Amino acid sequence: MKKKRILAALTAALGIGALWGARAQNDPIKVGVIMPFSGVYAQLGEEGYKGFTLYLDSIGNRVAGRPIQLIREDEEADASVALRKANKLIGSDKVDILAGIVLTPSAYALSDVVEKAKVPLIVFNAAGNDLTRSRKNPYVFRVSGNAWQYNNPFGRYVADKVSKNTFLVAADYAFGKESLADFKASYTNAGGKIAGEVYTPLGSTDFSPYLARIAAAKPQAVYAVLSGSDAVLFMKQFAQFGLNKSIKLAVFGDMTDEKFIDAVGDSVVGAISALPWAQDLPGAQNKVFTDAYKKKYPGELPGVFAQRGWDTARVIVEALKKTNGNTANKSALLAALRSVNFPSPRGTFRFDPVTQNVINPMYVREVVKTPQGLINKRVATLGTFKDPGK
Repeated sequence: MKKKRILAALTAALGIGALWGARAQNDPIKVGVIMPFSGVYAQLGEEGYKGFTLYLDSIGNRVAGRPIQLIREDEEADASVALRKANKLIGSDKVDILAGIVLTPSAYALSDVVEKAKVPLIVFNAAGNDLTRSRKNPYVFRVSGNAWQYNNPFGRYVADKVSKNTFLVAADYAFGKESLADFKASYTNAGGKIAGEVYTPLGSTDFSPYLARIAAAKPQAVYAVLSGSDAVLFMKQFAQFGLNKSIKLAVFGDMTDEKFIDAVGDSVVGAISALPWAQDLPGAQNKVFTDAYKKKYPGELPGVFAQRGWDTARVIVEALKKTNGNTANKSALLAALRSVNFPSPRGTFRFDPVTQNVINPMYVREVVKTPQGLINKRVATLGTFKDPGK
């Protein structure tokens, strides 16, 4: 009798498990996407979302037989807003995965939340070093890269190839300060001298006071770390002051995104930057990405934010292929995310399994004018870098 009861219980459990599995396979995988769609970084969010949805469109918005449902929220370039939206997506919408985030303070604010909720966060942009150092946890993965990767290798290149006397400019928040510190470390070690250093408020309406200081310092080059509307205004005013005629513009790669330089115009031709991606990289996957973008958005060129969005979506899809669409087994999902490895528009995409920060190739790019418009053309390869920080 006891054996019969046990057998009946096991049969019932298996039946319920099978029923749950069948329902789960038909249920959508919910992905909450938090990016800024208003404010100073709105264009970053819109481009990131274009790239994200473009990749999902290319696979029919399904993985392992399950549909993918996106729930989009506006980060508004405000960490408190991002935190509120994340809590809503986790608590009310019951998302399986979170993706996006542009601002470093937003990523820092969400780190503990996603670990407690056991919801993986795939960071699309925020590059503050500590996110995958002192603040790292098993639920945070970063697709973009960190401040050290973007700035330290480029610092030596600028000192060796561009200028031994450079003025530094950055937005006045954690990522801007980290970026200049990482740039300065390698730049000064290579013999470069700092002509001056200023930090500007997010959403600046006039860079004239800072440009006057640059003009007075008479540097050979300016290294700037700005983005969004700040980047566009700075580069426009840099030319209006006539500084582009005598000072080389060497900048953080996001500043010369194709969407930004198109708004600035020909005065930015010749500016150099460093990023893990360039428009003219020869790989087959870069052609797939750029062709898909230009087909969906005729007359437009993709930029780095669309490319990051594309890779962010693919990271999620590749991990879900490994779990056969199962998001309930958290340890299996995290293991799948750590092990993703695929050909990306930037080259081979893979995470450092220790930090869960992407291992990035870094290219020096120069803004050139083409019949299709202004683009960033690769002029040098710096190497492949993982974050050496602790």
